[in-house]
Amino acid sequence: MIARIKAGPVAGEISVPSSKSHTIRALIIATLAGGRSYIRNPLLSEDCKAAMRIAGQFGSTVTAEEGCWIVDGPANGLVTPDDVVNVDNSGTTLYFMTSVAALLPDWTVFTGDRSIRRRPVKPLLDALAVLGAQSEITRSNCDCAPFVIRGPIHGGAVKVPCTTSQYISSLMIAAPLCQGDTRIMTDNPMETPYLNMTIKWLREAGVQVNFDEREYRWFEIAGGQSYKAFDRVMPSDWSSVAFPTVAGLVPGSRMVINNMDFNDTQGDAAVIDHLIRMGADIQKDRENGRLVIAGGNRLHGIGMDLINTPDALSILCVAGCMAEGTTVLHNVAGARLKETDRVAVMTDALSRMGADISATENTITIHGGRRLRGCELKSHDDHRIAMALTVAALFAEGETSVTEAECASVTFPGFYDRLLSCGAEIELQ
Repeated sequence: MIARIKAGPVAGEISVPSSKSHTIRALIIATLAGGRSYIRNPLLSEDCKAAMRIAGQFGSTVTAEEGCWIVDGPANGLVTPDDVVNVDNSGTTLYFMTSVAALLPDWTVFTGDRSIRRRPVKPLLDALAVLGAQSEITRSNCDCAPFVIRGPIHGGAVKVPCTTSQYISSLMIAAPLCQGDTRIMTDNPMETPYLNMTIKWLREAGVQVNFDEREYRWFEIAGGQSYKAFDRVMPSDWSSVAFPTVAGLVPGSRMVINNMDFNDTQGDAAVIDHLIRMGADIQKDRENGRLVIAGGNRLHGIGMDLINTPDALSILCVAGCMAEGTTVLHNVAGARLKETDRVAVMTDALSRMGADISATENTITIHGGRRLRGCELKSHDDHRIAMALTVAALFAEGETSVTEAECASVTFPGFYDRLLSCGAEIELQ
């Protein structure tokens, strides 16, 4: 699908989908818990549908009802999938279920789409090998899926790089079900809000976790524990909130985003604070659980540290283009390891639109204040690239086209419908 977008303001009230990060954790922990769990207000995205299907491959029965997924975990414990585990585009599912598969004595085969087959998995496989797993990657010149793995893993001390928090979260999720205690160590903790999210899920499901609460350099989990079934409501996704929020900053716009949880642990809630520091007219209505956004203020450039919020990179690049002066995004290297190298892709795309933007390995610098111009752009089948470029187009002269725009449904089903309902001029072909 090609999205053709014309510049202009947006106005209206919307809600955003629930959290992918919470929904996938809920599905996996419900599978490990056994018994019956209720996941209310789940995210109905492609990534979460893949996680739901894969939970079934490991023995769960997932019943989808209106506004609720009912998960009956395998009564007799996990089963080894009898077919290849294809995670499609879900890196979270790939990494988390790799450690789950390592709890089992038989081989599990993992693969995914083209993007997944370029995302490094070897650091996680190496860590699992220290704990007793065996694995093989099918391509000698590549550290990515497809690969096979079997366990069972046991407790022990293991060190893992934190180029993505998902390596550590994956190990933490499996560790309570191992024999023996596990100590996970890292030298360079990143994306710590996501580590907090995993720890909170474990503790609320009855698992004890000790960790370095100051620097996040170690995590200790006793073996022989068990998960408890649960009944939980999934909160709205702050990662998705960022896109309509920046759309609401286009001059002449006014947006209200409803059903927000200001107490949730999602790291991308910090994006709103970044935008406010840039001068954005954004009101946090905590009493009514909503954001009120107006596009009247001129933004100014600032410095931002994205070490804990790499998923915000694409839309903050757009905000930097809308701002007067210089915006510098620091610690962006983690975004190079997502569905695409988002540093390179956003730098190239916004340059094509006329932005003064440049990048090093770990920074992006934007000299803003100039109007973007419409052109033909590729999403590279990356949902956050597609949505960010669509928002950039609202601020650009002329018409912009974005290819493979349907990939927005990976985390934000109905993204284009919501913008259309707010008056955006978008034609979908």
